[in-house]
This record gives sequence, structure tokens and C-alpha cells, in this order.
Amino acid sequence: MRAKTSLIALTLAAAFGGFAATALRDALEAPAEAAPAATPVVPTVAALPAAVGTTPVPSLAPMLARVTPAVVSVHTKQRVRVGVGPFGNDPVFRRMFPQLTQERINESLGSGVIVDATRGLILTNHHVIEGADEVSVTLADERTFKAEFVGSDPDTDIAVMRIKASNLSALPLADSSQLKVGDFVVAVGNPFGIGQTVTSGIVSAVGRSGLRGLGYQNFIQTDASINPGNSGGALVNLNGELIGINTASFNPRGSMAGNIGLGFAIPTSIARGVMDQLVSTGEVRRGTLGLEAQDVDPRIAQGLGLTETRGAVVTRVFAGSAAAAAGLKPGDVIVAANGERIDDRNGLRNFEGLQAVGSRVTLDVLRDGKPLQLGAGLREQPRALAGAELDPRLEGATFAELPASLRQSGAGGVLVEGVARGSRAARNGLQQGDVVVAATSGDFDDLPGFRASFTRAPARLVFRVIRGGGRGEIEMQ
Repeated sequence: MRAKTSLIALTLAAAFGGFAATALRDALEAPAEAAPAATPVVPTVAALPAAVGTTPVPSLAPMLARVTPAVVSVHTKQRVRVGVGPFGNDPVFRRMFPQLTQERINESLGSGVIVDATRGLILTNHHVIEGADEVSVTLADERTFKAEFVGSDPDTDIAVMRIKASNLSALPLADSSQLKVGDFVVAVGNPFGIGQTVTSGIVSAVGRSGLRGLGYQNFIQTDASINPGNSGGALVNLNGELIGINTASFNPRGSMAGNIGLGFAIPTSIARGVMDQLVSTGEVRRGTLGLEAQDVDPRIAQGLGLTETRGAVVTRVFAGSAAAAAGLKPGDVIVAANGERIDDRNGLRNFEGLQAVGSRVTLDVLRDGKPLQLGAGLREQPRALAGAELDPRLEGATFAELPASLRQSGAGGVLVEGVARGSRAARNGLQQGDVVVAATSGDFDDLPGFRASFTRAPARLVFRVIRGGGRGEIEMQ
């Protein structure tokens, strides 16, 4: 009997666990007259209770019921001409033989956030709608509307659209400057086009910058899952207020490989200012100090008597600039701006690029190793410059600042924004899209520096140019 009982117990242990098997073995081995009445088995329920005592279980559902109607899916279409045959990828071939091309429609998906229900204004990323010929927006209630382009800013990756619809829900914008590492956040978007999806996490870092290939940066970093298609979607706090526009994720194997807990969002403190300018004027005007700077390396730190190898050392102050009016001098080291730490010249450029024209800034400066505070009112950053204003040899060319994404990748110089056909600049070989990184006119890093380098026109003007993946020199005659 004992052997048979043990066998039954072992069998039940494998099927139901040791506790049930032990209880049954004890019952089988007990004397018959002592056997208790059978006790009914109560099934285990895995679901969380609706309340613990009188306290409801925490849930994000009530907040999300207010948030999700304001988050939309964005669908774009772009018509492109592609060549057929072995030379189809050659742009010269496509121009010479347009009859050997065919139209292809590229489609992509992203997300957006309604921020003004009355006017139908939607915030999204510039890269979501860049180059699109058609943009449509699908609401959480499945209604779809054609979107009207209002404006976009590639350097902050913010774009604004408008739809004409009734019964819209909008998200209020919170003050993202109050965010702290560890605050709980929720991301809402349309990852991989599968439909509206909610993920949660915490704020992993604030003020994040230094990401290669992106523009002006002051990101919120979060471990809430951000995947392709989430771009342009909402990052909200637990009050259901918008604190950021999801814009990027990082994965060493590429963004399509999925989320590894490194997501980035543009804070509302930046998005709000960009949106206001785009809605009112259709463009973004940025302020600038009007100076050139370089990183503080160990040699410079030692020469200037600095205790830290950080900051942006001023190398040139342009006449009539905000920096000149503030009293900045070459050799000054800018270590903070409006209380924000400045570690290098890219940090200073990033700070400037996020400020509007007329903004007042307080600069913490080291001069001869001693701390000094200076105030400056930022003036408008030049947008473009006609070559003929600098030198007759540049007639027909227009020069502009490099995109912020190129500067974050370490590039310096100016962009050839356009070259008029048949002009002197065109005859000299300059082409639209060239990046001029050096010239015999003098040293420069940006558009104001490029202009200042022509104070005295050189007898022989030679540009060092990056074109595509190659470098070369062009003599302007």
C-alpha cells in the first residue's frame, strides 16, 4: 500500500506540485476511520483586484482616456521619378532620358499630437513629413483628414500641420523645464504602423545632447519604448500633459532593430517656441551672439590658467554683434549660459540655436582665470548671403549656414545654397550643395565668419570644397 501511495504522490507532484501531492499522500496513509470529509478545490485567480480593501488599484487608464484621442497617426505619400534599366540610378541619365523613367510612390507612417483643438493644429516631426506630396491624419476614432502644411524646422525636427475637423481633443503643454530624472512618463504613438500603442517608463536624463546626425539638441531621454513610427507622437506626464514630442531612438544595430530603452523626445519648452514662430510667420528666426569659438583643450586650459578643460573659448567677436555689445573679448571662456553648463563650442552653438531673436542671456565667463558675468541680447542669425556682396568672383552664388545636423557631426564651413545658371560662380565650377570648408580669404567656421573673411579680398581666391564624398579645390576667377 505504501509503495502504491508513493507512486500516486509522485505522479501528482509532477502534475500539480508538491503541496497537493503531499496532502493527498497523507490522506491516503491515514487510518480509514480518521479520514476527513473531502474539501472542494478553489481555483487561483491571477487578475489584479479592482481594489485592495477600500483603496483602488493604481491605473493609467483614466489618464490615457483623455490623452489617446489627441494622438494621431500620420500617413505620407511622396511621388518620385525613378529610371529603368542599368543606368536608372544615374541622375544625369534621368534628366537626359525622362521617357525612360517611371513614377513611384513612397509611403511612410508616423505620429502626431493635436495641441489646439479649435484651430486643428498638430505637432509632429519634420522628418515624418519631409518631402511629402500628400499628408493625411487618422484620429483615434478612425476619422481621416487631409493635412495642411503650416511650417517646419529641420534643425529642431519640429513641424506643424493643420486639419479641418470638429470634435477634436487636444493635449495641454506642460512646462518641461520642471522635469526631473526619475519622473514617470508615458509615450503614445503608432510604432511600425500597427496602430495606437502606449508604453511607459521614466525620465532617464534631461538636457541630453551630443547625438550625431541630429540638429539642435536638448532632449528628454526616456526608457519608455520608442520605435519607428513613434516619431512625432506624445510623451506625457502622469497628469496627461504633453512634455515632449518623441523624435528618435538609439540602437547600435539601427532603429529598425527595435527599442533598447534609449528614446529621445523634444521638450515642449523648445517645441512651443518653434510652433509659435511657424504658425505666425511660417519660419523660425534664431538669435546669435555673433562670435567664433573653439573647444578648450589641455594646451589652451594650461595657457589660460584654467582649472578645468571645458568651455568655449572666444576666438573672434564680430563687429556690431551682440557679443561685442556685451563686452566679450577674444580669450574669454564661456562656461555657462543662463545657468546651463557649456562644455565646448558645439554646446554654445546648440544653446544659441534654441534661442529666439531678442532673447536675453546671461553668460558665465572666465577672463584671465577670473569669473565674470555678462548679459547679451541675441540678434538675428543671418539666413543667407549673396556672393556678389562679398566678391565679384562669387556673383550668382548664395551661401547659407550648414544644417545643424551636419554641425553636430563635426562639420564646419558654409553651404552653397544655390548657383544661378550661367553666372560667374557657375562658370568657376561652384555647384549647389557644395560645402566650403576653407578659403584663401581667411579662416571661418560659419556664415558671419565667412563674411568677415572678405574684409580684404585676396588676389587669388581658392575654395576648399566638399562635394558628395570627395574633397577638392576650386579657384574663383
